[in-house]
Amino acid sequence: EVQLVESGGGSVQPGGSLRLSCAASGFPFAEYSIGWFRRAPGKEREGVSYINRASGSAYYADSVKGRFTISSDYTKNTNYLQMDQLKPDDTALYYCAAGRWAYGLGTDGYDYWGQGTEVTVSS
Repeated sequence: EVQLVESGGGSVQPGGSLRLSCAASGFPFAEYSIGWFRRAPGKEREGVSYINRASGSAYYADSVKGRFTISSDYTKNTNYLQMDQLKPDDTALYYCAAGRWAYGLGTDGYDYWGQGTEVTVSS
């Protein structure tokens, strides 16, 4: 059974940090690119970050560039999104997706999606 399970969300004050995890199972993790997306209340889904399976290159939305870092641990079949200097605008449901042919921050090419983890940034 294919699974993507996110964890690590929670409530944090502005300026704080969280590390989200995306644990994968049921498919060859190393052969899939991983993307993180978020949906804030009343807003469209937004691509946040992406890491390419072949090159390891990472891409970020302008809104998070310099504050978020994506990485993968292939020994654990887990992807991470380190989120620093969090802002209230980062409040959203965050979810990861895996796609063998996915590229970039759009949703095309993603085969599997997780259920998401909530992030709330508030004072």
